[in-house]
Amino acid sequence: MTFPSLTLVLGGASSGKTAFAEALVLAQPGRPVYLATAQALDSEMRAKIDRHRTLRGPHWDTIEAPLDIEGALSGLDPSVSVLMDCATLWLTNHLADDQDPGPPSRALVQTLAKAPQPITVVSNEIGQGIVPENAVSRQFREAQGLLNQMLAARADLVIQVVAGLPIVLKGRMP
Repeated sequence: MTFPSLTLVLGGASSGKTAFAEALVLAQPGRPVYLATAQALDSEMRAKIDRHRTLRGPHWDTIEAPLDIEGALSGLDPSVSVLMDCATLWLTNHLADDQDPGPPSRALVQTLAKAPQPITVVSNEIGQGIVPENAVSRQFREAQGLLNQMLAARADLVIQVVAGLPIVLKGRMP
């Protein structure tokens, strides 16, 4: 069975995208590695991170990589299978540092495309809602939409998850 080198799993909040992506990674050969982009900046996020870790179980290696995905991937054996969860929080971390999101987003896509490990990226689809009322939210929505488009263009497999159900947008499920 051949697995895609880059998979993008999109979905709305609480759509089941992470659970679906985890199952995809676990079906691949090699040790599963979870690249966590979330930062526990408050008690609510800490509880969410702890809950996700508990649900994943002990067989995952977790690497916290809120900004430097390239650095996190560079130290990994090519035989592992990687889940990056999620591109949305990664982008948020860059915007919180007052960075122009374009250069880091392009660099991320290049890094993921050239990685020797199979990588599954989780990202939020946020473009189906209303136009946000403030400039910062509109900037984020635009940057997230462009990042998702760049990831989808490079991915071998793109899946949207709605209510826990996968819809293949590009490629074929392994």
